[in-house]
Amino acid sequence: MKKFLDENFLLHNKTAQDLYHGYAKDMPIIDYHNHLPPNEMAEDKQFDNITRVWLNGDHYKWRAMRTNGVDESFITGDKSDWEKFQAWAATVPYTLRNPLYHWTHLELQRYFGITEILNADTARTIYDKASALLQTKEYSVRSLLEKMNVKVVCTTDDPVDNLQYHQQIRQSGWGVKVLPAFRPDKAMNVETAAGFNNYLTALEKASDVSISTYNDYLAAMKKRHDFFVANQSSISDHGLEEIYAEDYTSTEIAGIFAKIRSGGELTLLENRKFKSAMLVNFAEWDWEKGFVQQYHLGALRNNNSRRLGQLGADTGWDSIGDFSQARALSKFLDRLDSNNTLAKTIIYNLNPADNELFATMIGNFNDGSAAGKIQWGSAWWFLDQKDGMVKQLNTLSNMGLVSKMVGMLTDSRSFLSFPRHEYFRRLLCNLFGEEVDNGELPNDLPWIGQVIQDICYNNAKNYFNWQTLDEKVAAGTKTA
Repeated sequence: MKKFLDENFLLHNKTAQDLYHGYAKDMPIIDYHNHLPPNEMAEDKQFDNITRVWLNGDHYKWRAMRTNGVDESFITGDKSDWEKFQAWAATVPYTLRNPLYHWTHLELQRYFGITEILNADTARTIYDKASALLQTKEYSVRSLLEKMNVKVVCTTDDPVDNLQYHQQIRQSGWGVKVLPAFRPDKAMNVETAAGFNNYLTALEKASDVSISTYNDYLAAMKKRHDFFVANQSSISDHGLEEIYAEDYTSTEIAGIFAKIRSGGELTLLENRKFKSAMLVNFAEWDWEKGFVQQYHLGALRNNNSRRLGQLGADTGWDSIGDFSQARALSKFLDRLDSNNTLAKTIIYNLNPADNELFATMIGNFNDGSAAGKIQWGSAWWFLDQKDGMVKQLNTLSNMGLVSKMVGMLTDSRSFLSFPRHEYFRRLLCNLFGEEVDNGELPNDLPWIGQVIQDICYNNAKNYFNWQTLDEKVAAGTKTA
């Protein structure tokens, strides 16, 4: 019987073990999409205890605790940090076969050297040991990232953000590059006139542009996009249920904007047309500046209206949606490609039923101008687990070139989430190792090891081209 979570965890044969330990394990990390707070990196925050760094904001754990019958006061409520940790520790034994069981113990091992199984009996000892370590300089936010060999972190930032913390980090000379990503979801959220107009007030202040007309709005948004470029941003991101690709004219969009700016509510078709127009505008700016654009598609958010009202968004009430993705995604990408304004693009799906759809869609627009120009992003959110990762890697292998994949990301709000890269790398090495042992791939470990290192790090480094970022910013406008 194998020992739980030993050095060969998830590596089921010697070839897989050789590939992981010899090629993948020590590769640096580029985390090109996450939700880490830049202020905590700028301040090199020191957490008071493990609850603060591990449970606060982690709706994966919150959902599991609720399912286990834990009262909300122990999750997002007013119980003490120790009581919340205790409730989580008592839940962990019931997460068997959920990815949280692996992640929990992997993180305890990698960051704190704790090999005990977390449960109600071990909770106090583990809480005290981890919390004491977090009080030392070796466990500040920056040290936690350095411990995982992280080289680049891309945060997720609203166009109205002033990016002061990114500037502060850059000026500090810290060796980890922390870059903002342009995420304009709120800027095209026209579900209610009041909400959109409130956002425009913030946009006016950030851009110093008075917004009365659609052209004013575009000018303000373009000014913010340029501001992100000046602050070393070269990535955008969109969190959408689906791509919007309705036909529209500029006159129509100007009229739609005038309607909502004056307080009128939009029809469903007007809503979709406006979003379609903005996606094209944003994508053309991305192409002009040499960005990589990302589209996270398929989440059905805020399902529990009662809890949304009590706790707000991003508190654990989202699920997989069943939106029709293919035709609009094809139409959107084709419009950009036809106008020669299609930037490097990564698309992520949340519904596993769409795996083959996304794996084949990228091949429609990979035109040879750059290796893997259009990417199907790594298994995301609810698919970010052993079964989901393996299915994604296998589907991409069958229908594209997994060798050109830009690898894993955390998509996390936690500074303790970086062992997810290790988890991905172990699964990747095991897939290749099993096929070598089965005679389905040649026993050429140097070449296969190179491919694995490319997927883990090199492909992302070359794809995003951050080694020349400073020179590009200095030169001004970039080309795709």
